[in-house]
Amino acid sequence: MKIYTAEQMYAADEFTIKSQHITSIELMERASNQVFKWLDMRLQRQKVKIKVLAGVGNNGGDGLAISRLLIENGYDVTVHVVNFSDKRSKDFLLNLDRLKELKYWPETINKDMEYPEISSDEIVIDCIFGIGLNRAPENWVGGLIDHINESRAFVLSVDIPSGLYVNRAPDNPKDVIRASHTLTFQVPKLVFFLPETGRYTNQWELLNIGLDMNFLGSIDTGMYLIGKQEVLPLYVPRQKFSHKGDYGHALIIGGSYGKIGAPLMASEACLNTGAGLVTAFIPKCGYTVFQSSFPEGMVITDRENEFISEITYDTSPNVIGVGPGIGVNEATIKAFAGFLEGNKIPLVIDADALNILSRSPELIKYIPSKSVLTPHPKELERLIGAWKDDFDKLEKVKRFSKENDLIMVVKGAHTITVYQDQIYVNSTGNPGMATAGSGDVLTGMITGLIAQGYNHLNAAVFGVYLHGKAGDLGVEKSGYQALTATTIIDFIGDAFLDLFQKEYRDNEPENN
Repeated sequence: MKIYTAEQMYAADEFTIKSQHITSIELMERASNQVFKWLDMRLQRQKVKIKVLAGVGNNGGDGLAISRLLIENGYDVTVHVVNFSDKRSKDFLLNLDRLKELKYWPETINKDMEYPEISSDEIVIDCIFGIGLNRAPENWVGGLIDHINESRAFVLSVDIPSGLYVNRAPDNPKDVIRASHTLTFQVPKLVFFLPETGRYTNQWELLNIGLDMNFLGSIDTGMYLIGKQEVLPLYVPRQKFSHKGDYGHALIIGGSYGKIGAPLMASEACLNTGAGLVTAFIPKCGYTVFQSSFPEGMVITDRENEFISEITYDTSPNVIGVGPGIGVNEATIKAFAGFLEGNKIPLVIDADALNILSRSPELIKYIPSKSVLTPHPKELERLIGAWKDDFDKLEKVKRFSKENDLIMVVKGAHTITVYQDQIYVNSTGNPGMATAGSGDVLTGMITGLIAQGYNHLNAAVFGVYLHGKAGDLGVEKSGYQALTATTIIDFIGDAFLDLFQKEYRDNEPENN
């Protein structure tokens, strides 16, 4: 599923209006009717107080239309127009007239007025600002937004939480609605998935308002939300007469005294993801642990007992995952540098191998083209430098990817894979995966997919999806707190099986 900018969405609105021979007010009515249906299906005409806070632009027009539909169907609705400007959009005024035809006159909130009382058992429908917001709200409007947030009422935002920009982080966190739920039109917004901005809506859901899909499909956005429908075509089925040699040989390099578990989990995840053969290169101290815990794998040990001092092997891997638990011993740093300078095999680089690159950026030029780097936020900052906000971070990651021809897997609640100007936002995963070893498992999974011959970018995108799905399936059995990295490994097979499970939904759009 593509993710679009505000400008692209405005263009889609205009094209739809022309191609379907409708007016902008008819498109607004279509959108508002979808919101009303969503609400009515859940409220079932219950006696609940609803407050609608509408701005004076098109998002406010949506709010007035939703209010009218609710009032016509017997709901207890109070409408407040937030009068932050003397200008009114044409469709806002048309919907205001329609509301007045019901003999209903909204209350107006002006500067220096007291804010309306909002109780915690009410529903607030937020239609103050839409995706066109490009400057901070005035102080009194920011105060109103803070007042709504403090009320602890259920807040339903229409299209986007008010005060949230679509292309940069908020100027003041208190100036943004913290929505309980957001109903967004037709396509998701990038702000729903970034750490700084995603926190402003607990859940979001798409409403199909009938925008022209051919036009939307023709736009090259460079941004994609990755779900089951997107990864299923990436899956490569196995052939009946194949053998282990057909699925590649992966080498996992890592480990140090006290951190042997990291390469062990990466190796197990690599094999569980489908690699034909897996060999681990580790310090001597991990030999017994590996051979007893991972009988399917092969082990090569360094001459040193507690750290890696020289990376030499007599196998012929077609991909190498390096970094889990490897540490930053001076001998290890030299060994890694020497390894990079002589290596031509594709790499998946994680953990302290990334930190070594940060210390010695001159080594980056030796990394083979289209290798995969999997940094967590601090590792990423060491690699590319500090960023102003999450949008600036993505631009820096794109630039780093283009300059070095590398695939970047930026780990987080919604892990984002970046290759040059393309970004792929993952939809799977949960807070229980914020646990030791989860990243090592991901490294092994991506390595295992590349071993089988998957395109490197596809391996990163597919691996991130499967990793999150395995965590989602595992957490159903364990709960967030008890989910461990080894549990994620246990559910890799279930994540593959889930690809072929049919999903039954009332509506086509995805629910998040």
